[in-house]
Amino acid sequence: MLKKVGILANGGDVSGFNAVIRAIVKTAENHGIECYGIIDGYNGLLKKEFVLLSTAANGEAIGILPKGGSIIGSSTNANLFHYKIIKEDGTTEYKDMSEEAIKNIKEFGFDCIFTLGGDGTQKSARDFSTKGVNVIGVPKTIDNDVACTEITFGYNTAVSVAMEALDRLHTTGETHHRIMVLEVMGRYAGWIALESAIAGGADVALIPEIPYDIHRIVEKINNRRKRGKNFSVVVVAEGAKPQGGEITIMGTRDNGTGVDNTKLGGIGQVLAKQLEEMTGLEARNTTLGYMQRGGTPTAFDRVLSTKYGTKAMELALKGKFGTLVVIKNGKLDSVSLEEVVGKNTKIGAVSGNTEESNLRKITMEDDLIKTARNVGINLGD
Repeated sequence: MLKKVGILANGGDVSGFNAVIRAIVKTAENHGIECYGIIDGYNGLLKKEFVLLSTAANGEAIGILPKGGSIIGSSTNANLFHYKIIKEDGTTEYKDMSEEAIKNIKEFGFDCIFTLGGDGTQKSARDFSTKGVNVIGVPKTIDNDVACTEITFGYNTAVSVAMEALDRLHTTGETHHRIMVLEVMGRYAGWIALESAIAGGADVALIPEIPYDIHRIVEKINNRRKRGKNFSVVVVAEGAKPQGGEITIMGTRDNGTGVDNTKLGGIGQVLAKQLEEMTGLEARNTTLGYMQRGGTPTAFDRVLSTKYGTKAMELALKGKFGTLVVIKNGKLDSVSLEEVVGKNTKIGAVSGNTEESNLRKITMEDDLIKTARNVGINLGD
């Protein structure tokens, strides 16, 4: 019998966090189960910061369906299996604080922890699961790169924002005869770039999965000019790189080992400068950045988040722990967290773009690739 469950949101914020939280709470309440929010992701487990979530009058979970962000906060730097601690003398050390978190879970009486997050969040969820904690994951990320599911919540909203930006850039580019470059997020996967390019009618889409040849892009732009089209719209994923080159990096965070500290970005500006020099057309870059994360979720993401949240609670009621809620063949399903992390099985290991990581990237057989090519979008190859 489940009596008390905890919900944590972890990783970068997305639109849909609150919709998932609401769905879990409402489903739990229908079965007489108390729900608590764990404040600021995994940090809350360590600091014992829990808040009761309710849809009763004046409850914390009222009116949150359209709200962006997370009412219980989130964290991007909390790997409790390799936790960064600043000592009194200012030096840094790393400790495995997972047992302390497990102690807090047991003392508070949580029967299950729901982990809303991407590959890093679910990696820690898997690690806690191996230590006996009842965990159920819900796949979140605008990057759409969580393994074993066809779509993550937050992704559709990010694509919709990028599409609107492209619509606006089109008019400026056409008016002033310019190359308009839009840099979008996605880290090591090109889902946002490719889908927004198709939806927004872009001429070029550069993604991490296909290293690009700058000359092929120039050729595309010049061919458009020959047909009287003196402007072009280019979408580039932050993780895109030229053939034989490296990903453009803005810097490195100091959040400690055990998390991905690489700050991607800057490729849009680099590309705009190169294209201007090689084509003679003025080129302007717009980096969409955190606009893709914030604000109200689309109808699609509200529905998807609600489906994910209710399914997660259903799995908990059935005792199917150590799993991730997924969309498989268009339907709600679940897979083991072991399958999600793949070869990245070392406790506390960093998640991200490593050989062990099980990120979901675009394959050359994907319908999006075929669709883009069929409508004439240049992919830089």
